Amino acid sequence: MGDPEAVEAGFAVRRAVMGDDFVDRALNRTAGTESEELQRLVTEHVWGAIWTRPGLDRRSRSLLNLGILTALRAHEELGGHVRGALANGLTRAEIVEAIVHSAGYCGAPAALSAIKVVQAVFDE
Repeated sequence: MGDPEAVEAGFAVRRAVMGDDFVDRALNRTAGTESEELQRLVTEHVWGAIWTRPGLDRRSRSLLNLGILTALRAHEELGGHVRGALANGLTRAEIVEAIVHSAGYCGAPAALSAIKVVQAVFDE
């Protein structure tokens, strides 16, 4: 079931962007549960098939994720992707500017909520 090469590529990218600790926590949290299959699916299809496409570099993909996750108010994912954005070469100033920019498209409440997550990651 699935594409073993995409899963392997997905784990390589996921670990490079999000860090081993983040990925290990996600896998350990869902191991042996009904949620385990979703981790494999996300690794294969999002990380292994989308993040490995040649059209955008990882830095650009991280920048997009900041706006998307702000719009979705996906705060649990946003924190990890702020760390990933830093790992992919975005500066703190660029990350803040991405959230400020999102206020115009996602609304001030979404941006204000997102900046709290960003600041918490910066303060770690």
